[in-house]
Amino acid sequence: MARPIESVVPDELYNVVASATSQDPALVTASASRLKQMLDLHGSFECLNAIACQRSVPLIIRQQSIIQFKNAALVHWRGRRLISDEQKVNVRARCLSLLDETDDVIADCNKYIIAKIARIDFPVIWPNLMTDLMSSTDNAIKFFVNSAGNDLKATLILRRCLEILNTIFKEFSSVRMPSGIKVMGQLVVALHQVFEGYYAILTTIFSPMMDTSSVSTRPTADAIFLAHLTYKCLCKLAVWTWNRTGLNSFRELQPWIDGFFDSSAVQSKTLIELRISVFSALSSSQSLHNLDPCTMRSLDYLTRHIRQFGKLFRRMQQLFCAKFVALSACNDLVLYYWSKVVQATNGPPEFIADSQWAVFPVRFIVQAMAIFKESLAFSKEFVEEAVRLLVTRFIPLNPKDLDAWFADPEEWINVEDKEDEQWEYELRPCSERVLMTLANQYGSFVTPLLEATFNQVIGLPTIDLDSILQKEALYCAIGRCAQRLKAIIPFQQWVGQNLTVEVRDPNPNYPIIKRRIAWVLGKWVSDECTSPSNDIWNIVIYLLSARGPGTDAVSLQFDADAFAPHLPAAISHLIELLVETDTLEAKRRVTQCLNIIIERMGFQIVPYVEMISESIPQLWTTAGTNVLYKATLLETVTKLVESSRHSSALLNVLIVPLLRESFSDGSRIQLDEDGLVLWKAALRNAVTLDSKDGLPSLLELFPIAIDFLSENLDLLGSITTVIQSYFVLDAIKVLQAYARPLFNAFVSAIEQAVETNQKDMIIVLQLMAQLAPAQLWAEPIHASGLFTVLIKTVMDDKRSTILLTEHVCLFARIALNDSTILSQLISASAAALKKPESELWNELLDQWWRRFDNMSEPRYRKLAAMGIACIVETGRVEVMDRLKGEIVNLWLDVFLEMREAVAEISFGETHMSPLVAFWKDDGSALPTILDELQDTPEYERWIKVFIVSIYQQDPVETAKLTTFVRQKLDRVHVMYGPALEATYLSGADSGVLKQLRDELIS
Repeated sequence: MARPIESVVPDELYNVVASATSQDPALVTASASRLKQMLDLHGSFECLNAIACQRSVPLIIRQQSIIQFKNAALVHWRGRRLISDEQKVNVRARCLSLLDETDDVIADCNKYIIAKIARIDFPVIWPNLMTDLMSSTDNAIKFFVNSAGNDLKATLILRRCLEILNTIFKEFSSVRMPSGIKVMGQLVVALHQVFEGYYAILTTIFSPMMDTSSVSTRPTADAIFLAHLTYKCLCKLAVWTWNRTGLNSFRELQPWIDGFFDSSAVQSKTLIELRISVFSALSSSQSLHNLDPCTMRSLDYLTRHIRQFGKLFRRMQQLFCAKFVALSACNDLVLYYWSKVVQATNGPPEFIADSQWAVFPVRFIVQAMAIFKESLAFSKEFVEEAVRLLVTRFIPLNPKDLDAWFADPEEWINVEDKEDEQWEYELRPCSERVLMTLANQYGSFVTPLLEATFNQVIGLPTIDLDSILQKEALYCAIGRCAQRLKAIIPFQQWVGQNLTVEVRDPNPNYPIIKRRIAWVLGKWVSDECTSPSNDIWNIVIYLLSARGPGTDAVSLQFDADAFAPHLPAAISHLIELLVETDTLEAKRRVTQCLNIIIERMGFQIVPYVEMISESIPQLWTTAGTNVLYKATLLETVTKLVESSRHSSALLNVLIVPLLRESFSDGSRIQLDEDGLVLWKAALRNAVTLDSKDGLPSLLELFPIAIDFLSENLDLLGSITTVIQSYFVLDAIKVLQAYARPLFNAFVSAIEQAVETNQKDMIIVLQLMAQLAPAQLWAEPIHASGLFTVLIKTVMDDKRSTILLTEHVCLFARIALNDSTILSQLISASAAALKKPESELWNELLDQWWRRFDNMSEPRYRKLAAMGIACIVETGRVEVMDRLKGEIVNLWLDVFLEMREAVAEISFGETHMSPLVAFWKDDGSALPTILDELQDTPEYERWIKVFIVSIYQQDPVETAKLTTFVRQKLDRVHVMYGPALEATYLSGADSGVLKQLRDELIS
């Protein structure tokens, strides 16, 4: 039976919440700890709700209570452990009692709580929710209208009801389950006309008579705000329906959607003209910043409301552009929005500003452009005029842009190049996107116009600021439309004759042009519209030496040989620039440029490794907690290692402390992957684990690999690769220093990892058994419990076939290394598991036989045959009992599959007796990881491992199987004498034994 749960003591909970609002930090800390405990008591949530809804309680305690309820209770709402069904009834009733709540904090939490509960309980458990809300809304709107907006309580209730309903609609709009979709559909059908009626009533209060005098009244401000809330509800219903009218269940709502769009188009034009009229009148008569509070509220709400229309149109366009364009009122609406853009440009400059109080707020202009951007077909004249407007009016830097650029050019560049939704909110980025769209859709109109403008502007003197800004805008357009202009503009000629001169102009305003020149070069090169020429590299290097910003993108898609003469200057100036730039984002971008150069130049970077390396520690310290920049620096060191193709002592001085700090960083999770990439590169390019002259060695980092193996399940694949590289580099040195903790970590990892990672770890252990003598790993593999874990896995026949097969191969490797050690390990594990030793042997042999049938790779089958021969050599009874049956049959299967011979050959001074095996393929013994290791020292090590450690020492590759088995049987015969045949071969099929003898002497 479940343990009874403790119930809350209401007075204590009240006191704890009250203490949480105290000014005493110690009391706040203590109450927070106790409150966390009390939230796990039955009845605590209802108690919090009751405190929040009791008007006589101090406001700050009510606020704290409802916030705690909102944050904690809703995730437990479906259950009954902490809140009973009866208590839920009380909570739901109290929530609806707050429709006249005056405090916005409590009201905002309450609307969220109601919506979340509604998602779970409406309509089955809370059937009266919408009925009660709509009844309160109906009554409130009647009182509001009848009192001409002077009934403050009705105004408050109407506001709270509309806010709650809007939040409910938002909640159900996000539901993807069929039951939730059904509920939302029912709400749309039942309420869309009701809300249209509300909106019509509210707009008739303010829109017909609104002027500079009426906007200063409180009822006008309230009416606009309430109409805005009502329209937001309608938008939720409409957008949800818009995306589903193609479905049979909602097809009947298509006429309403069409009509709602048409009426919204008409209403938006009316309100936009109304707002322009009012704002123009006010701005000409007084400062908009000195208005009375009621007027400010009216204008603020009106601006928000107009923007809501744009949000609706934009969302419908985004969800289904083709259907949006097909709406009957769409053409007029789009052209109307664009006419406002034109009107804005024809007015005084101060009419356009990023402010609620501008005649044409930037947010409105951007909405108009965004809606225009993806709609309709236009005439040649219309498109040309639009392009002129964009290039001459909206793309040029305005005074605010200039101030921002001069104040912090690094941040300006960082923001400008972000590929985010900034263009949906800011004027210049939006204008650029509109221009690109027009160029793509109306290239035959746009490109000749841009070409003509280009030819006109590049020949004119550019001295004053206005002409500089206009040229910068044109260069911006040329960069944005590179794909369309590459066949028209003589780019290389322009670079050689014009840009080369302009980057050296001493005009104090020319940094604006220089930044854009660097950017446009980068755009054309990265978009593959031109190839880097000597003139381009000269400009880039000059800008670097002159500390010009915006050059980082230019280093894409370049020819290393063409860039080679510029490499010394580029490296030197980039490192100087890294020191001189102020922001970490700018440093990161310069570092990324450096990374690209390192990667592309390959071995040619070697002479500069020391210069670059010396700058990294200072930059790392400067990065502080900036994980993104630290990751970029780790990438720099990685590329230094990969390009120079060796992890020298010089680089180890940098790599070892850098990785140690990276893995111990407070933001470790984010840096681990980048650190592991560097670590793998360092190991692959290292030549030794020995420390030279007291300098850091990569072996010092191995304890971190052990920690990762035992603690970080997310990165097991990478860390297993790291450990494998250590083994290939120097398995003996690693095991001498760290065998016991390493095997402890393997135990922890294997017991928690998914089977793919388990398999990888078993393969690494197979490699270890090949590369290191058993004396190094036998005792610690037992003491750590790892061998016990391995034998338990083999005994579990429910594990995957692939995993069990790899385990059998591991045991075969151990047997080949030292069969006596295998016997001792099994004996010790039997004691640890408190099982008879014979049980472990029989389970292992059963699995060996079953998995043999799953081995299709000839090398694996030969390994299994040799491993079992080594086990036979131990003479254990459990093994010998199977000799005449399973074991002989296994050998004969492999004998028949593999025809082998031995031939004497020489590799230089090395004389070998290699096995000539007809079953061998063209190199599948080599690991697939070699594809990643080409041209690295580790690649050579792998080849050496397989030539020296495997082809010279591994019996699978060097020994003829029949000879190997005969030798093992000879030793068993010595052990048992005549008893061998009498005891263990007696009763065997004579034909099978003859076949075995024939194979063994062949």
